[in-house]
Amino acid sequence: MRKFTIRDLTLAALIAAVYAVLTVALPIPQYSGVQLRVAEAMTVLPFLFPAATPGLFVGCIIANLFSPYPLDILCGSAATLIACLMTQRMPNRWLAALPPVLCNAAIVGAEIAWFEAGFGPGFWTAYAFNALTVGLGELIACVLLGELLLEALPRVRPLRPYMQEGRWAYVYSDSRV
Repeated sequence: MRKFTIRDLTLAALIAAVYAVLTVALPIPQYSGVQLRVAEAMTVLPFLFPAATPGLFVGCIIANLFSPYPLDILCGSAATLIACLMTQRMPNRWLAALPPVLCNAAIVGAEIAWFEAGFGPGFWTAYAFNALTVGLGELIACVLLGELLLEALPRVRPLRPYMQEGRWAYVYSDSRV
């Protein structure tokens, strides 16, 4: 494991800023049961960049400060952190989108269901609906957009020193690239 450098801190800060701006500025549903956070596509970045994990966590905290659900600051940000830590350990890029989808569906779905129904008789119905819709939004963001990021970023040669050792090689085994 390598040390966290000033360059890593800078990359993390940049990722945090981009995540927060994409979440707050885009005019699409970001804080409801039916949501599509385009910024969530970035949650696959820890597969390539270890420094993305703290950046995404901080960016999610900042973005969730604007949420109508006060628990979102804690629960939504924790879901992102857990997903990022799991994504770092995925064996291949095709599985990198799985942790964000599952963590957010389970945790954020429960949070929204609790806010809507409490722990009363309607909780499990609300949970099933919210977990499904949050999971579908995550699936769209992480699989469609996230895979595009995982395909494109290894092609940017100046970014390779920031990448987890050997991760960019999965795309390009040709030494000419």
